[in-house]
Amino acid sequence: MPVAHLDDLLARDVSGRRVLVRADLNVPLHEGAVSDDTRIRASLPTLRKLRDAGARVIVCSHLGRPAGEPRPEYSLRPVHAELRRLLGGEVAFCADCVGDAAQAAAKKLANGEVLLLENLRFHPGESANDPDFARALAELAEIYVNDAFGAAHRAHASTAGVPALIDERAAGSLMEAETDFLERVRVPERPLVVILGGAKVSDKLAVLEALAPHADQLLIGGAMAYTFMAAEGLPTGASLVESKRIEDARGVVRAAKSRGREVLRPTDHVVTASLEPDAEQRVVEEIPDGWLAVDIGPETAERYAGAVALARTCFWNGPMGIFEMPAFAKGTLRVARAMAESPGTTVVGGGDSLAAVNQAGVGEHISHLSTGGGASLEYVQGSALPGLLALER
Repeated sequence: MPVAHLDDLLARDVSGRRVLVRADLNVPLHEGAVSDDTRIRASLPTLRKLRDAGARVIVCSHLGRPAGEPRPEYSLRPVHAELRRLLGGEVAFCADCVGDAAQAAAKKLANGEVLLLENLRFHPGESANDPDFARALAELAEIYVNDAFGAAHRAHASTAGVPALIDERAAGSLMEAETDFLERVRVPERPLVVILGGAKVSDKLAVLEALAPHADQLLIGGAMAYTFMAAEGLPTGASLVESKRIEDARGVVRAAKSRGREVLRPTDHVVTASLEPDAEQRVVEEIPDGWLAVDIGPETAERYAGAVALARTCFWNGPMGIFEMPAFAKGTLRVARAMAESPGTTVVGGGDSLAAVNQAGVGEHISHLSTGGGASLEYVQGSALPGLLALER
């Protein structure tokens, strides 16, 4: 069924009307301040459009996992300070997201004003999709906008319960952009190249199984590549191998081959004797006993870059090595530059992949930087997302 978008909503008069915006302001904090404002910036187009249209904008979000109780380290107050700075205007803050204080703050808003509510997950009813909590949130506004793609795979009160109670509802600008670009991965212009990295096959088994027969080429990196190598009977040294997932890795390769697709894994590796800063490093084709593979090697990085260069659609999620250590980030950074140089549609998701794009300074050359994380992976593997289903009419 169709989903209304923000522009559909703005085609009607929203001036003076209270709009509850479910945003994804779940950003990292360091020493009480926002350390990465990417998700806040991504929410700005929707907030600005509503503010400029004269709506009374009420923003709600979660932050971290406070387990259903107020915990100061998960307060949205630092986010409030950053949102005020980025939005370029006064933004009110309420120390709760429901109840008398929230009701009073919402009613106090004038046209074009913005209010940020405290962390939704300070209440257990949010994650439980409790009907009473959803009703208390819904009572704050007349219109609902979901712009939190990163939380769309959760059937929580703010993503699933509230839109069931508010007839006028729409997807925000970020939600629209996310689904538009990720749909291009699900229904791609070919060839489609998918690059998946990270530590464990078990973390991404569902998306590996979904995309292996779908992508023309599936490029494997990160520690999970060594489970694939073990599945071929190749030496992996002291590298991380999930012995219980070896048969799953074989199944992924078989599924790809049955459809004429190709799974590529590293053929050279950066290895180290230990993760100590001064430990010896080598580039090898065969991993020696006792050595740990920590990054794809330079030949593999160039081979992967070549595959990306020929792609018409490319999706990347997950680092190629232990990216947080600069000595082992070269493969990940090479993939980031290759994505930026690609003439096709490029979509990047996952925290480390986005960090690599930012570190390489190539973000503006990527077609879409997804804030979705787990939601992005679920969407491209064909799962129905509760937050999107709740917006359908």
